[in-house]
Order: sequence, then C-alpha cells, then structure tokens
Amino acid sequence: MNTSVKPQGCTNLKLRQLTRMVTRHYDRHVSETGLKNTQYALLSYIVELGPIRPGDLARRMHMDASTLTRNMQPLVAHGWLKIGAGSDARCRLVEATAAGQTKRSETRHVWKEAQVALNERLGVERIAALHDLLDACIKCLDDDPDSTPSNHSGRMKT
Repeated sequence: MNTSVKPQGCTNLKLRQLTRMVTRHYDRHVSETGLKNTQYALLSYIVELGPIRPGDLARRMHMDASTLTRNMQPLVAHGWLKIGAGSDARCRLVEATAAGQTKRSETRHVWKEAQVALNERLGVERIAALHDLLDACIKCLDDDPDSTPSNHSGRMKT
C-alpha cells in the first residue's frame, strides 16, 4: 500500500453518507411493494438460509441480535415470518411463511430494477470494484475482536 496517500475525512462518516444515499435509492424502488429495502434483505436471507436460529442469522448478516429482533417484528406482524421452537426449549428458529416467500418474490423484480439503475448510474466497473473493496474490508474486520463474526461473504442471491 502506498504510504504517501493519506485518507481525508472520517471514514465512518463517508460510509454512512454513501449508505444513506444507496438505501434511499433502493427504498424508492422497493417501497412500492410495502417493504423497506432492509426488510427485503432480511426476508431474502431468511428465505435462503431458514429455518435458522436468530443468533446465527445475526452473525451471517453482521448485525446485532437486538437489531435483528427489532427488524423481524414487522415481518412477523404481517405474517411473512414465523418464529417457532427449535431443537430444545432454549432455541428458536425463524423461517419465512408461504406469504413471506410470495412477498419476497413480488419484491425481487423491483429490487432488480433498483440494482440495474444503480449499476447504470455508477457504472458496472465501479460497482464491481466497490464490491471487491467492501468484501476485502469485511474480511479484514471479521478478524477484529470488536466485530461480529461471520462466515458469510455478504453476497446473496436476492
């Protein structure tokens, strides 16, 4: 790495600014289905990985368990997710209901429109480079004792 290059500004602020802008972009598309993009992403993870224990899901999504629980509540209330008993009394499993799988399918096409529009606006090469950089950064931070451990690259079929 070139040590003469010095980052300017706060990395956290820059990432949060970009994240808010990208989230607004996706939400404009996905909201027509009654979901927020974060809810669509959560539903997609659960459809792909479920039934799954909430703690395992939180780790796979690099998310705090309490945030995951809070984000699942509206999906449960709409009947798109169900939380049931696991292998013993201490364990719970979350899975998508048939209605949840249908909602995910309905939302998939507008999510894809959002993805294509962002790729066109930023350029496919820039998006691919961004994905590579983000994956590399996630891998580096996964070894950080303060980060949430995960064995998932963050790339899902959505």
